[in-house]
Order: sequence, then structure tokens, then C-alpha cells
Amino acid sequence: MKKIRGRMDESILVCVFYGPNGERLINRGNKLATMLDCPLYILTVDQKSIDEFDAEKASYVERWRELAEEYEAEEFIVRDSEKRPSAKVIAEVAHEFNITQIIIGQTARSRWEEITKGSFLNMLLREIPLVDLHVVSLARTVKGVEGDEFEKGVRCYLVKDEDSYKINFTQSKNCQLEGIFFKEIGTDFDNGIFKFMHDNKVYQVEVTEDWIDLPEIIDECLDKELVKK
Repeated sequence: MKKIRGRMDESILVCVFYGPNGERLINRGNKLATMLDCPLYILTVDQKSIDEFDAEKASYVERWRELAEEYEAEEFIVRDSEKRPSAKVIAEVAHEFNITQIIIGQTARSRWEEITKGSFLNMLLREIPLVDLHVVSLARTVKGVEGDEFEKGVRCYLVKDEDSYKINFTQSKNCQLEGIFFKEIGTDFDNGIFKFMHDNKVYQVEVTEDWIDLPEIIDECLDKELVKK
């Protein structure tokens, strides 16, 4: 039988996305919910359908579900097949369950990058300004080939969408360029660096939530290729 929480004017939402840091966030959320004696909710958002999760991602989701049951959370929410920005999905869930406090992991971007380019947290604050955000610093426990800040690179492709480009991990006829994506350690989304080779020169561009930050670099390379042809 689910525990009846004594305080209903507060409610905690923990947002987990991928990797071992999700369990740490849930533990933090449970401690806060226990201290406040208020409802606990756990949310994960993914662009893929839950049926398309690989074995590793599926195991994380199952572990989060077990923790939700162990901590007697009100609900473990899976929003799969989501094409909207994650901030909007989180805001929607927060409104639906009257969330007052959200726990989320800190990305690996530097503070200067957050100021100059904007951040996911700023987007979330714009969507739900009356909700308190708890940002948990995530330890960089995995070292990638690019050093301490990135995971091991994976092959991916760029697909043009209007005036920009989006990374895609599945090759299709719409792919414009092939390269390697290095995801930032500790980030909840597909933020990082996309590296590719053109005319025997290596290029790299930053990626924010799947999107290329400087699409004009890609345009320039593709235009040169068209001139050659």
C-alpha cells in the first residue's frame, strides 16, 4: 500500500534521462520528499518509443521504476516518442501534477557557455517560473576519448531541417554528412560536439539538444561539395 504523504502543498519531480546519474537524482529527490513529507514523482523523456530503447537504456528505466516503487513515489512517468523540446514536456508534467520543486542534473557546459548561449535550465525557468529548481552537480565518472568532458564518440549523421541541421543516429537518404558525435559527460540530452572530415580537413561544431549551433559551417562545406560536382 502506497504511503500517504502528510503535506500536499509541496510536490517533488525528479527528471532523469540517461546513465547512472539518474539513480543519484532519484535518491536526492526521495530524501527531499521524505524531509518535506510530500509526494514524489519521477519523469523520463525520450524521443524514441520505449520499444526502441536499447538494452542499456531499458535497464536504466527498469531500475528507475524499481526505485519509484521502493520509495513509494506517486508515479513513475515515461514520456516516450516525444518530438517537443524536453523543457516543454517537463513543464506540462509539472502543471499536470501541481509540482512545486524539480530536481535535475547539471550539464557539463561551462558557466560562460551557459551565459553566452543560454541553457536548458533557463528554458525551463521560462516555461515554469513559479517552480523551484534544484540543480544537482553530476560527477564525471566516465572518461571519453576526448578527455574528461566527453563520452566515447559514436557515429551519427546530419539531417537538414529548414535552416539548420539535426544529428541522427540512423542513416537515411536524407543524411547530409557523416561524422562522430561526442556527448558531454553529465548532460541529460544530446549536447556535445559533432566532428566530421571535409577536403581532408577536420571540422567540429557544437550540438545543443540534437541541433547544430553553427549551421553555416555545414552549409559552407556542402556548398563547396556542390561546386565540385
